[in-house]
Amino acid sequence: MNTLKESPETTELAPVPAHQRIEALDVVRGFALIGICLMNIEFFNRPPATLGQGMPAGLTGIDWLASYFVAYFVAGKFWTIFSLLFGMGFAVMLERAESAGRGFLKPYMRRIAALAVFGALHHIFLFAGDILFSYAVAAAFLLVVLYGTWKWLLAGLVVTIGVAFVPGFGPAAGGTAAALVFSGLIAIYMRNEKRPLTLSVMSLILLVLGAIGAIVATVMWTLNVGPAEPRGPITAVSALLLLLSFLANKYRNPIEARSWRAGATMYLFFATMMTIGGAVEYFTPPEPVTPAAAVSVPAVAAAKVAAPLGAGAKADPNKPDPKKAAAKAPPTEAEKKAERAAERAKQLKKRAEETATETRVMSSGSYLELVKLRIDHFGEHAPKGVGMALFLIGMFLLGAWFIRSGAMQNISAYQPLFRKLAFIGLPVGIGMGLLGSLIATTHVPGARHDGFGLASGLLTIGNLPA
Repeated sequence: MNTLKESPETTELAPVPAHQRIEALDVVRGFALIGICLMNIEFFNRPPATLGQGMPAGLTGIDWLASYFVAYFVAGKFWTIFSLLFGMGFAVMLERAESAGRGFLKPYMRRIAALAVFGALHHIFLFAGDILFSYAVAAAFLLVVLYGTWKWLLAGLVVTIGVAFVPGFGPAAGGTAAALVFSGLIAIYMRNEKRPLTLSVMSLILLVLGAIGAIVATVMWTLNVGPAEPRGPITAVSALLLLLSFLANKYRNPIEARSWRAGATMYLFFATMMTIGGAVEYFTPPEPVTPAAAVSVPAVAAAKVAAPLGAGAKADPNKPDPKKAAAKAPPTEAEKKAERAAERAKQLKKRAEETATETRVMSSGSYLELVKLRIDHFGEHAPKGVGMALFLIGMFLLGAWFIRSGAMQNISAYQPLFRKLAFIGLPVGIGMGLLGSLIATTHVPGARHDGFGLASGLLTIGNLPA
């Protein structure tokens, strides 16, 4: 494994000498910045509420071609490259600290904190599409993966689960707890060498989780219990966990390969979950919207039963009140569907209002109005940064492997790998994105069955090899 040399006696802050720089890394950084610029130009002119909805609707001609090129050849490709570079930078700092005999964790944690503050300020005062805050969150979880102890991990889980019950903090704290769990699982794979029952600890945990999910799915399908919607996803997730259990046990060694294997698996796991969820929605027929009149059937029936009593009639005290019985009755399937439809309509209305407000403020509002809008938006953006971090951790681990293995420092020795990525990874990755574009390129908010979820999942999977 190649390491970067650094003079131990160098203590003053100064630019990295030219002979210590990794030229290939600098080239990729410049290339990535061009792509990030192209990616963000479009979003400088779109309301934040429309981010993640694909290409703008109604485009034609050269506008459509430009948007299509950015969406399927730039956007997803370059944020993954940038994430790889972040992981590479982490590994470079680590190796230089090791070579110089310096401490690493404290300086890196200061950098993470500074990045989080910078990302928050960038989001509020400049651009609501900021990703730096998410990078800082992911970097913190990366430290959990590589250096976290069980004592601190369990303490963090207890705290975040407790905070989740505080009004207003539920989504952020719940997401943080989930990220800690996933980070802990990856840490087990990366650093735990115990093998109970001839299986690795990671493999055993995944096996138990997959088996429980398979049992639950079997009961739901065979006995027809529980709601129908989650049956498919539970079945798919259980099968995926069992597959990961097998792979985690089979591909534990060599130790040097665990970083890229864990990174690729973590990224693909969540991308595959996106694809499965999108496929279930796409191939499941939409629910018929129940008319409002049908929802009130129980109440109408209760009124008819009570009507013969008349205004002055006395009710039998031994008989239950029909109105109370109807009120206590569990909601019917039709009522549940109508309730879900009403909730979707409510969310659609809210999204439309947000888009209209953002469009007005961004086009004709004052800068102070825009800052206030971004402050409100950051409150929603910060919890989502935790979810984004789960993707980013995988890319960070992959990037770190490229440095720790010496691939970026010694390109010629790793030419076979880079050829495979170029001649196999690029066609497969771009092809998956283009396949998704045949399904859907634009998402209409609230339209769960338009195929955009499936298309986005395929594009996300394709962004890894390409």
